[in-house]
Amino acid sequence: MDVTVPSPSPDSVELLDQLLQSLFGDFDHWFHRGLVLLDCTPEGLLPPGEPEALRREIEAALAELAAARALRSAAPTAMAVDMDAMAPWHRLMMRIWSLSALLRRAGIALPQAPEPPAMPPRLSGFDG
Repeated sequence: MDVTVPSPSPDSVELLDQLLQSLFGDFDHWFHRGLVLLDCTPEGLLPPGEPEALRREIEAALAELAAARALRSAAPTAMAVDMDAMAPWHRLMMRIWSLSALLRRAGIALPQAPEPPAMPPRLSGFDG
């Protein structure tokens, strides 16, 4: 029995790449925003140890995100990221949103969100 797996069309490869890069950009933005929010969080607003633990989680997620971006840039074909792998990032992003809401309810003036770092360019020769 001969099974043929069709190659993805160039349009679908480009769409997948755009969606993945956009998703990575959103996570990157919110993780960096979380670090800014932690800097604005007065002592005593969160339980003891929680700000430090959240900061460590955000920094770890940023490193994971950088690794995923590097893998995507180096991959010669389209790739996706498993939803189970992104679920912790999504939960962390929701915790950052909760922190933002808590700070606003406490009347803390929040700085403008920083511009996210530029996305790394794709490696030449790897156009998917």
